[in-house]
Amino acid sequence: MSRYLTPTLAGLSPYTPGEQPQDQQYIKLNTNESPYPPSPAVTAAVNAAEVEKLRLYSDPACARLLKAAAEYHGLTPDEIMPGNGSDENLFFALRAFCDEAHPLACADVTYGCYSVWCNLMHIPSHIIPLEEDFSIDPARYHGLNKTIVIANPNAPTGLALSPSAIEGILQANPDNVVIVDEAYVDFGAGSCVPLIHRYKNLLVVQTFSKSRQLAGARLGLAMGDAELIADLNRVKFSLNPYNINRLTLLAGEASLRDKGYFEATRQKIMDTRAWTAKELEKRGFALTDSRANFLFARTDRMEGGALYRALKEKGILVRHFDSPRIAEYLRITIGTPEQMEALVRALDELLEG
Repeated sequence: MSRYLTPTLAGLSPYTPGEQPQDQQYIKLNTNESPYPPSPAVTAAVNAAEVEKLRLYSDPACARLLKAAAEYHGLTPDEIMPGNGSDENLFFALRAFCDEAHPLACADVTYGCYSVWCNLMHIPSHIIPLEEDFSIDPARYHGLNKTIVIANPNAPTGLALSPSAIEGILQANPDNVVIVDEAYVDFGAGSCVPLIHRYKNLLVVQTFSKSRQLAGARLGLAMGDAELIADLNRVKFSLNPYNINRLTLLAGEASLRDKGYFEATRQKIMDTRAWTAKELEKRGFALTDSRANFLFARTDRMEGGALYRALKEKGILVRHFDSPRIAEYLRITIGTPEQMEALVRALDELLEG
């Protein structure tokens, strides 16, 4: 670091994203991207004529995307704000609803950006341990008098709370915002979007990166009471009013309108997840009951870090975390059936005998 970096940031540990190596072709099962291409409707929308318009600013109001999103989710446009990926919406939410006097409560094993953003913005954090089986006990979140963020399904565990359990947390914290990060909700968990009109303190954040094949486009939605969304827009327009580029706006709208492709591809991933889980269990792996597009698995036959490195040597990338509670586990993104068959073959070669 340079000598010009402020002392308050010198000790900041940035978030470490999953590897995106360029040295060779890998079977990439490490960053929870979709193995399928975007909808054909997206390809048609992002055409040469629209590329020419990149010389013009995008619509800061995101009007067409908001109309499509409102129709899809049964909300009104003023109850939704698009972000540059769900990360931006989550960051804006912490900026709007947390400060030195308003801490953030989150789990000890969850999406790593929450703690990074707290450190970046000097937000005190209240860390709530997961249970022994990695589940979240909703009772631990009752009456906290703090802003709360819950990844549901959680990452990297894949476990999910029911909307009724989230509802209990909302009822027990009426004076604080509860942020539900639903990045993986489309793979088998229940969404809290239907609760938005019942709870003014609920903010739901979703992404187009996982189930809509648009990780590289960077698009997410924050959804909640119109007053909460106005708070987020206050932050957005103070920082980056043109936060969604023209092509991403078109891609997001087209994706929302192609419901058939969305349903077909997410079902393929869930079916492949079930097959992969069964194959891993046959081989003695312990797994959580994942409701995400990944599996969280460990085996007593090889240490987690060693297995991650051995798979990488065979051209298969998975995610390994060094945190003590989960160091024996691998997070394995669900790819195509052919990719998961290759993973199982590689595991057999590495663990035989």
